[in-house]
Amino acid sequence: MGAAESAAGRPDGIPGGVPAGTASTASTSGATGGPSRGAADTAPGNGSSSGKGSAAKPAGRPPRAVVASLMLGTSLVAIDSTIVATAVPQIVGDIGGFSVFSWLFSGYLLAVTVTLPVYGKLSDSFGRKPMLLFGIGLFVVGSLLCALAWNMAALIAFRIVQGLGGGALQGTVQTLAADLYQLKDRPKIQARMSTVWATSAVAGPALGGLLASYAHWRWIFLINLPLGALALWMISRHLKEPVRSPGRRGPVDWAGALSIFACGGLLLFALVQGGVAWPWLSAPSLALLGASALLAAVVVRVERRAEEPILPGWVWRRRTIAAVNLAMGALGLLMVAPMVFMPTYAQSVLGLGPIGAGLVMSVMTLSWPISAALSQHVYRRIGFRRTAALGMAMAAAILFSFTLLPYPAQPWQPALIMLLLGAALGLFQLPLVVGVQATVGWTERGTATASILFYRQVGQSVGAALLAAVANATIAARLADAPVPGLPTALDDVTKALDQPGLISLAAADYLREAVAAAVEHIFLGATVAAVVSVLVLLLVAPRRFPVLPEHAEE
Repeated sequence: MGAAESAAGRPDGIPGGVPAGTASTASTSGATGGPSRGAADTAPGNGSSSGKGSAAKPAGRPPRAVVASLMLGTSLVAIDSTIVATAVPQIVGDIGGFSVFSWLFSGYLLAVTVTLPVYGKLSDSFGRKPMLLFGIGLFVVGSLLCALAWNMAALIAFRIVQGLGGGALQGTVQTLAADLYQLKDRPKIQARMSTVWATSAVAGPALGGLLASYAHWRWIFLINLPLGALALWMISRHLKEPVRSPGRRGPVDWAGALSIFACGGLLLFALVQGGVAWPWLSAPSLALLGASALLAAVVVRVERRAEEPILPGWVWRRRTIAAVNLAMGALGLLMVAPMVFMPTYAQSVLGLGPIGAGLVMSVMTLSWPISAALSQHVYRRIGFRRTAALGMAMAAAILFSFTLLPYPAQPWQPALIMLLLGAALGLFQLPLVVGVQATVGWTERGTATASILFYRQVGQSVGAALLAAVANATIAARLADAPVPGLPTALDDVTKALDQPGLISLAAADYLREAVAAAVEHIFLGATVAAVVSVLVLLLVAPRRFPVLPEHAEE
């Protein structure tokens, strides 16, 4: 890493601005630039002798049609969960399966999470475009199958098929953003992608409600067919990857892919079901967690022997990527507080309806992309590490401020917290993603990008399990020491009792609201701890300067 430790004395090796006329000559590919003159470039799957792989330097900005196609592909997965959530009552009413409908989301999340590292490695070996086309195609096939589902079991299975395609979409689009844009321009494309997620968070529920109410719930899946077909056509026509020099491509690590899929799937299944389908210390939970640990040992053994491992050891040997993996895992954990429990707080404690609760949460998605787009002005001055640490330190303070809200709070107060939290996290996440991508070459960029996305998803799954346990323990303790009679005895009946005021007395309802408020307060306190841990990881584990490759330092 020696020569790449810094560039022109800038923090984290970030280059200064590029004077006019110094950009590399554009290639004839139209969509991407070839390697800069004299830059070492290798074929996919053949890393450089330094172990970091080569870096293909983008030439200029890609055509608008390419950017539009990537945004369209992103919209398929961005809008999916929100549009499906709104239609759950209609789905259950038509095909049944109320007791297991949560697996419409858990199954999809499992498939996306465990396939991220697999697609990342395959994109490094075979190119981004084939993986992106495959992902969109599989997602569209899964959508068609979901529309044809005859019962809940079939719908869950076909949602998993959708997730297998969604994993390719999420990781590959993020990697292409680094392939197609120079370092100084990447915040702009990343901000556009964030805007897609923000728009989907607001438009998805409305669109899902309209289709389910005035058409049929199957249309929430059928609508993906024309959108996916358009994305396939645009990417096939306009996205052209640069031609790379021939090189030896190692064998695909199918054993590693299968073992990672099995280990990740079993672990996430244990986390999703633990404390819900059975107690944490019950035989099923212990058996699943023990089997996950055994499979993790198998993954390590298989990957150490593989010629081209799906999860290569350098992902954890390099301090920069290891630190970002841990920090992004903490981000995934703390995101459970605003994304999962804030709507419950808004409805059960503040008395807002579903739309109002959604608005309280969604304001975070408005400030996030704006902050992400502006973050380059910060990290180009103080560096990737310091910018991310600053953003997460702000997030920790904002999360903690939730615990200081009065009871009952005014709706604008949590909404303001969500707005500020989005701004802080936009300042945290984008510098880390861009920074890691700048430390690796083309043949490692897919793996590195998928790694940080994978650990964020794992952190979110762990956070959902841990924070749900905190919430359940808080409410259970309040119910056990309740000074008023007539309260529900089961945790599952708390929300139902608040939704139907006639079931309990006014005093009991107010006591339940205070219990829910206390539970969410403890959850935000736990999220604050996760934010502090993330800051400490960045300060103590991450290098003071990210080892930006010379190819990027010249941009």
